[in-house]
Amino acid sequence: MRTMIITGTGTDVGKTVVTAAVAALAAAAGDRVVVVKPAQTGIAPGEPGDLADVERLTGHRVRTLELARYPEPLAPATAARRSGLPPLHVADVEKALAGIDDADLVLVEGAGGLLVRLNDDGETLADLDLPVLLVATAGLGVLNTAALTAEALASRRRDLLGTVVGAYPEHPDLAERTNLADLPRVTGRPLLGVLPADLGRSAPDDLEAAARCGLHPVLGGQWIEPSDVRQTPDGSTPDA
Repeated sequence: MRTMIITGTGTDVGKTVVTAAVAALAAAAGDRVVVVKPAQTGIAPGEPGDLADVERLTGHRVRTLELARYPEPLAPATAARRSGLPPLHVADVEKALAGIDDADLVLVEGAGGLLVRLNDDGETLADLDLPVLLVATAGLGVLNTAALTAEALASRRRDLLGTVVGAYPEHPDLAERTNLADLPRVTGRPLLGVLPADLGRSAPDDLEAAARCGLHPVLGGQWIEPSDVRQTPDGSTPDA
């Protein structure tokens, strides 16, 4: 069984879409896939959360498991404290993962960034000894947050598989274009995919098609890493 954490450089970077994309390709290849959301915040009991989006985007071909839910849109530790609900601990996540014995691939989708606290003991998903896939934006400022995430993983001797840009705009600006080449440089790990923005509203077939084109073969796709693009100061690409 393969297990990986999917974390982000922050919130709203496309983690859930990337999770669904990786899950969809694995399911299409015949793998049994389980997506685990250790802590869902900002969603009231009974309301659909991130896992409902994963189920819809994958055409309900994967199993999902949510471990804790807190109503306020805050870090899990803060949300648990304010709600009076029990906090989530790394041991709870490890126990849940150990109980999954009928899957080929398990994806653990984090909340926010890598070092978002699960509880007031300071535990984070980085305390799990699992490889990590980083989901990033492509815009200005991402090189710093991506480099910090890579450094945090290296200091804990955790394996960073690579980075996926989770919501690439149709009309990227200069930073969004050049950062595709710079993300591997600052993290020391490959760029493993680029998915278009607004994919979260797609039908399952469209998500799978985009994932197949936009993700690296190691994630089940057919994507070829983009070469560096020579650009003029105004962001245009000069004639060859």
